Order: sequence, then structure tokens, then C-alpha cells
Amino acid sequence: MIALWRRLPVIVRAVLIGGMIGGAGTLPWGLLVSANQKFLPSVPWAVPPTALYLWLFWRYVRGEGWPRSTAEARRTNVRANRLPDDVWGSALLAGTLGLVTVVLLQRVMNRLVSLPQQQLPDLSHIPAVTLFCFLLTGSAVAGIAEETSFRGYMQGPIERRHGPVVAILVTGSLFGFAHFTHPEVGLILMPYYLAVAAVYGALAYLTNSILPSMVLHAGGNVLGGIDLFARGQAEWQAPSSPSPLIWETGADASFQISCVLVLLVGAAAVWAYAALASVVRKALTMDHT
Repeated sequence: MIALWRRLPVIVRAVLIGGMIGGAGTLPWGLLVSANQKFLPSVPWAVPPTALYLWLFWRYVRGEGWPRSTAEARRTNVRANRLPDDVWGSALLAGTLGLVTVVLLQRVMNRLVSLPQQQLPDLSHIPAVTLFCFLLTGSAVAGIAEETSFRGYMQGPIERRHGPVVAILVTGSLFGFAHFTHPEVGLILMPYYLAVAAVYGALAYLTNSILPSMVLHAGGNVLGGIDLFARGQAEWQAPSSPSPLIWETGADASFQISCVLVLLVGAAAVWAYAALASVVRKALTMDHT
């Protein structure tokens, strides 16, 4: 069995292991929060067991627990490597500019194609405090489990064998397909998820750590969730009062401004990623001297 497993292509092995890690990290929260919404929704009782499980999950994927024979492989694949302060600052700046570019690009896409509207379930029976606890916990689960799965266990082995471009394309595509569990998500949103995966994947590649993307992923989910609850609108979807497509109105001033903002912020993001690569090289040089 072990010999057969080792004969599988690296991409297949990475996808299978990463998928199992992602499922193990997210499924318990999905079951618990679903039950919490049905039973005693006034109390966020799903949060403490999820926090405990997430802590145990994080310890395990970083190499603790049984079997000890896989501990070193788990430590390597998770890529939870500590970073110097200057690398942290550069990584967060680059990632933030990258994500802002993606959101601005979606504003342009909103005028080019008709994007779906996200349908919120009826949450009127759940107190605001409970909803906020759900949002924080769900964001932490997504940040830790999805970055561990996609940018750690999945991207890392593919990256070492086939390079970062192939690794980010493969994991980004699967990252998008993983969100097809939401009924409103379809192929039209694949460019959005590929772009987000490129932002996180480039950070993991340049720093050899998933920690910056984990922080940005969780933080972005919190901000996106607050926006969704406040305005009923996700960051990727059309406004509640959507503007007409440019094929109907022409490229008006609003569309042109959006395009200019994408170019300006996108250029700043490219500069920030180049600066991050330079900071990482200097940090590695200092470590070897």
C-alpha cells in the first residue's frame, strides 16, 4: 500500500492529503454551528468545543500526536514557520494590497458581467452577540484550516516539484471549487477565487510560511462577514442596486475610475510583493552569516 501511494503523482497525493486536512478542520464547525442555529440559538454553545477542537487540530497538523513516524512530514507540510518582524510587516502589506486589488477588480467585473447575489438565510431568531461569535469562530476556522490545507499541505509539495505557478493554479482552482458548496457560487466566480488564491499562495511561496495568509484570510473573512450582515452583500457580488453593464451604457466615469484604481493599487501590490521577496532574501542572508 505504501509503495502504491508513493507511485502516485505528487499533485494527486498533495490534493488528497490537503483535502482530508481541510475537511477535518472545517467539518466539525459546520456541524456544530448548524446544530447551534436550531437548538438554543440564543447561546453560542458551539464556539467553545470548536475552539478546543481547532487548538487540537493545529497542534496535530504541526507534528504533535500519533503517529510519531509522520511528525516531521506534518511539520514540513504545514509550513507554519516563524518569521522575523520585518518579514511580517512586508507580508501583511503585500497581502493587504493584493486583496484590495482583487476587491477593486470585482467592482470592474460587476460592470462587465452579471454576478450572482448571495442569499442570506433567515437569522432574525439569532441574537447579534451570537452571530458575532459565529463570525469570529468561523473566520478563525477558515483561516487556520483552509490555509493549512491549501497553502500548506497542498501547495507546498506541488510547489517543490512543479514550481509556484503550477502549484498556485492547481490549489487556486480547488480553492474555488471548494466554495461551490455555496449555492450562489459558480464558474463565473472562479477568477475571483483564483485571484484570492494567488494573493495567499504568493505569500506562502515567498515567505515559506502560511502564517501571514492565515492572518489575512481570517481577518478578511471577519470584515467580509460584517459587510455581508450589515449590507446583505458579499465582496464579490453585485451591489444591492446593481449598476448597468457597460455593454448597455458605455464605459462611464465610474467604470473608468474603477479601472484606474485597479491599475494603481495593483501596481502598488506588485511593488510590495517584490519588496517582500527582497526582505526575505536579506533575512535568509543574515541567517547564514
